[in-house]
Amino acid sequence: MFRKTLLLTLLLALFIAGCAPATEAPVSAAITLTDGLGRPVVMNGAAQRIISLAPSNTEILFAVGAGAQVIGRDAYSDYPAEALDVADIGDTYAGLNTELIVSLKPDLILAAEINTAEQVKALEDLGLTVYYLKNPNTLEEMYTNLEIVAQLTGQDPTKLTDSLKARVAAVDEKILPLSSRISVFYELDGTDPAKPYTAGSGTFINLLIERAGGYNIASDIEGYPQLSLEQVVAADPMFIVLGDSAFGVTAEAVAARPGWENLSAVKSGQVLPFDDNLLSRPGPRLVDGLEALAKLLRPGLFE
Repeated sequence: MFRKTLLLTLLLALFIAGCAPATEAPVSAAITLTDGLGRPVVMNGAAQRIISLAPSNTEILFAVGAGAQVIGRDAYSDYPAEALDVADIGDTYAGLNTELIVSLKPDLILAAEINTAEQVKALEDLGLTVYYLKNPNTLEEMYTNLEIVAQLTGQDPTKLTDSLKARVAAVDEKILPLSSRISVFYELDGTDPAKPYTAGSGTFINLLIERAGGYNIASDIEGYPQLSLEQVVAADPMFIVLGDSAFGVTAEAVAARPGWENLSAVKSGQVLPFDDNLLSRPGPRLVDGLEALAKLLRPGLFE
């Protein structure tokens, strides 16, 4: 009797289970976004196997929480440290290792403005999905880029963008009320010390110098010009910020340049090294760069 009752119970349970609606696995919604080249990029769902072709893109991917989804990165991607554990797919300028890229089977390749339209097309011709992320021109556009990458990868950037905006607001609160600006020469490349490269209008370096309470002496020139000794002497900057310090340029070397010894920045000891990656990579560390510049130029406000 017991065995018969048990059998009937099992049959009834199977019948009920068979009648119950099947539970379906969650399906990631399809994504269609127009990229920086004006092309619609269509994906079946959030990317899980991503290759980054630019250091800024790599930093964005890790910052929005998609670091574990990155399976390949360009040779120059060195931040965060975890990125160095990811496969190196080559040099954007010297040549990408397309054979390795294909073998990694990415479902998304994230390109940037350092990549040419020809590189994008070559990768697409291999049957790969490529999204070209256009460089931002403002911090607000940088936040938008974070949101785009988060959408492509199934992440939520809200906490990150809220934090970045709050940090920028904290700098603005201290700097905006100031009535004066400190003159700054930002050196990008002093290979030719008589005519070093700097950053002018239309660059993030210029934008962040001004937002940090400085006045860029090259702000009336667009792009990345070279300034002659005469131009630098005429402007007589109060600060010289060495974005090329990573390449061995020092305050002592600047002071030893013919004609530079009488500059105000040299005489007051305000020739200072700076991590150019914080200003040249259009990603979330731009906010780090803004904070660092503001503290460099106005240390008394951030004690």
